[in-house]
Amino acid sequence: MKIILIGASGTIGRAIDAELAPRHEIVRVGRSGGDVRADIADPASIENLYAAVGAFDAVICASGKVTFGAFEDFTAGSFELGLRNKLMGQVNLVLLGMKHIRDGGSFTLTSGLLNDDPIREGVSAALTNGGIDGFVRGAAIALPRGLRINAVSPTVVEESLPAYGPYFRGYKAVPAAEVALGYARSVEGAQTGRVYRIGWSRDA
Repeated sequence: MKIILIGASGTIGRAIDAELAPRHEIVRVGRSGGDVRADIADPASIENLYAAVGAFDAVICASGKVTFGAFEDFTAGSFELGLRNKLMGQVNLVLLGMKHIRDGGSFTLTSGLLNDDPIREGVSAALTNGGIDGFVRGAAIALPRGLRINAVSPTVVEESLPAYGPYFRGYKAVPAAEVALGYARSVEGAQTGRVYRIGWSRDA
C-alpha cells in the first residue's frame, strides 16, 4: 500500500514508520521536513499535500496539538489550538482526502485517553479527543466506496515521559512500538469505526 504518514518525525510517527515501512510505501509528512511538508491546521496545505502525493491507499495522522494548562486560566481562545489543529485538522484530512484515496482505502486518526480518563490540565485534550472518537464512529457508517476509518487512542508513551510525565502521574506508560501496532491493525485490518485503546481501558 501507499500510506501517507503525517507526523512521521514524531515519537509515535517514527515507531509507525518502523512498523509499516518493511511492508508498504510510506510517504513521510511533517510541518518542517519529510517527503512532503504540510500543516494540518491549514486546509489549503492539506489540499497541496494530496495534490503532491496523488492516489494513495491510506492516511495515518500521528500529529495534533492541544493546549495544556490550568482550567481557571483558560479562555475561549485557549481551546482554539486543539480545535483547529488536532480536531479539525484530522477531520479535514478525511473530508479533503476522500476524492484522492483509492477505493477500499483507510484513514487512521489519533485521539487519546484523556476524554475517558481526564487529568486536571487536560481539558482541551479531553474535548478534542472526544470529538475525534465521535467523528470516527459517525463517519464510519457514511463513508462511500468501501472506505474505512478508525482512531488510535494511546496512553502516554515511555519515550515522551520527560516532557509529559508530570501531567500523567500514576499512569503506566507504554513503548511507542506498542502504540504503533494499533496503527498497523487499523491500516492492515478490516475494521471500521473502531477506537483502538492502546495501553489502557475504560475499566482501568
